[in-house]
Amino acid sequence: MTLEIISPHDILFKGEAVSVSLPGQLGRFMVLKNHAPLISVLTEGVVVCQTPEGDEKSFEIKGGLADVENNIISVCIY
Repeated sequence: MTLEIISPHDILFKGEAVSVSLPGQLGRFMVLKNHAPLISVLTEGVVVCQTPEGDEKSFEIKGGLADVENNIISVCIY
């Protein structure tokens, strides 16, 4: 899957991910390969992604929006 995390000021991450855990408005949720399309409001918390190399990257956010479609995850944060 391709993950892109952007803020109004910068691109924080752009690359491949095996899994992405996000702080949704109704609770944490995880996106894996071939996830159904969705759009979700994100709350304050941590976005955690696992890369194909086994590295784990985390990003603290105050809120935002996530869009998942065709193995592309776009996360807009503030």
